[in-house]
Amino acid sequence: MTRATLIDARSVGGVPERLVEDRDLEADVTRALGVLNDVIRVHRIAADDPALVPLTRSRVTVTRVGIGAGDLVADGRWDHAVTLPPAPTARGRTALEPTQRLAAVLGGRDVVLACEVLVLRAREDADAGRWREAAFQLRVGLEAALAEFAPWAGQGDIDARISELRSLREATGALANGALERGLDDAQIGQARNVLERLESALRSRAALACA
Repeated sequence: MTRATLIDARSVGGVPERLVEDRDLEADVTRALGVLNDVIRVHRIAADDPALVPLTRSRVTVTRVGIGAGDLVADGRWDHAVTLPPAPTARGRTALEPTQRLAAVLGGRDVVLACEVLVLRAREDADAGRWREAAFQLRVGLEAALAEFAPWAGQGDIDARISELRSLREATGALANGALERGLDDAQIGQARNVLERLESALRSRAALACA
């Protein structure tokens, strides 16, 4: 366990309690996590260590937003701080409770697909605004999904899911090529976001079918 302090060095004046409590604290935390994850990402590359992974709000044990003079905040202290409540459990990206899926995989009733790992990496990049990297992950993630969904063909809505993913193949390839050559504009980012969401939806459907 470690502690990280991120300091916005702007000078402010006023009553410390009001300066903190009048702010959008969750927005402050989101921005701070973005900065911290940028540092972790660069350190991961510099250290050539794939085990260094980004932080999410739900993985942080204690989150505080505070204000203080330079000497205080340099030591990780403050004049006044607010401890934020724990982040709510993330919902919506998985059709199953995490424990259900975990039990299914550990019990041999389901497997972790390569496309799931690739799409999860794409989601990580997308949430961090790294759409160029996300486009690369989406291309290989979609191709892997088309191959790995084959054993479930004819079950549930998998045939429809495969058909939908095939219809996105050309556009996804074009996005990856565009990202390689010049990056993505806003319209292309919108397309990439749609591909990511459709892939995530297909993965949820397949996981629910496999664990039924």
